[in-house]
Amino acid sequence: METAMSTQSYTQRLHPQMKAVLEKQAEVVPNAKKVHELSPSDARRQYLTGRRYWNADAPAVDEVIESSVAGPAGDIPVRVYLPGDVRPLPALVYIHGGGWLVGNLDSHDKIMRLLALRSGAAVVGVDYRLAPEHKFPTALDECRAVVAHLRDHGTDWGIDPQRLAIGGDSAGANLSMAVALSLRDTEPDRLALLVLVYGVFGLSDSTSRRLFGERGDALTNKEMDYYYDCYVRGPEDRHDHRVDVLAADLRGLPPAFISAAAIDLLLDDSIAMKVRMDEAGVPTRLEIYDGVLHGFLHYSRTLDAASEAIDDAAQAIREAFAHEPA
Repeated sequence: METAMSTQSYTQRLHPQMKAVLEKQAEVVPNAKKVHELSPSDARRQYLTGRRYWNADAPAVDEVIESSVAGPAGDIPVRVYLPGDVRPLPALVYIHGGGWLVGNLDSHDKIMRLLALRSGAAVVGVDYRLAPEHKFPTALDECRAVVAHLRDHGTDWGIDPQRLAIGGDSAGANLSMAVALSLRDTEPDRLALLVLVYGVFGLSDSTSRRLFGERGDALTNKEMDYYYDCYVRGPEDRHDHRVDVLAADLRGLPPAFISAAAIDLLLDDSIAMKVRMDEAGVPTRLEIYDGVLHGFLHYSRTLDAASEAIDDAAQAIREAFAHEPA
C-alpha cells in the first residue's frame, strides 16, 4: 500500500535520553554494521549483543516456565512469565520484533517481564523460526499454533484460555495482526486485545519513510526492504493480506492499542492502521512517543518514554481483561 500522510508536525529532534541510548549502544556494539551488511547469523549475534545491557536489570517475576509447543515445522520454544501467585491468569501472547530475521526470547526478556508485572497478566513469549531460513508463512503458522495450544492447554501453565490477547513490536506487531485476522474468521471471540508497537503493516511509501528512512541513527528504508526480501517467498507475498495487513478487511478485529515512535520510518504505518481500524469500527487507541526512534521499547533502563509506553500497554491490557468474564 501507499500513503502520503503528513508527519510535518512531528519533530526530528531526538530527546536527550534517546541520544544517551545511542551513545551507550555505540559502546555496547562498537563498529556496528547494518543488518544487510551481515550474514543472518552474524546479524543475530550483533542484535543480541546490543540487547544484553538493556536486559541486565530485568526484574524478577513470580514464575518463569520454559516450555515448547508442537508446530507445523517442529517444536516452538515458548517462555511463560507469571506475575504473582494467583492462577489462572489472563495472558498476552507476545511476538518479538526483529524484522522476522533477528531476535528471540532473550532479546525481549525485560520487555515481557515488565508487561507481565505492570499488567498483572501472564505473558507468553514465542520463539518462532526466523527468516530467511524459514520464510512466510512459517512464523505466522507457529504463532497461530501457540495460540491454539493456549486455547486447549493453557490451564497447564496457569493461564485462562478464555482471556487471551496478542501483541508484539515491529515485525511482531505484523505477525500479531496476521494471527488476529485468521482468528477473526474462525474464533472471533478468542482475543480480547491487540497490542501493536511500532508495527510494520504494509506501507511501501509514506511521508514518514521519506522523512526518516535515511537517518544514520535509525531503521532505514534499505534495511526495511531487506527484511521484507528475507521474509517473503516472492513479490506476490508482499500483497498477501497476511503480510500487507493494512490492505485486509479489518472489520471484526478485537480492540487495539497502537504505539509508535515519532522518529521512525514506520510511523505512518501506525497512523494508517488507526485510520483503517476506525473506519472498520474497531475500538483503537494510538499513542505516539516524541523524540524516540524505532525499537525504543528496549531502552527503559535509560529512556523514560520506554517505561511510559510499557505502562500504557499494560494499562490497555488490564482494561481489556477487566471487561472480560473472570
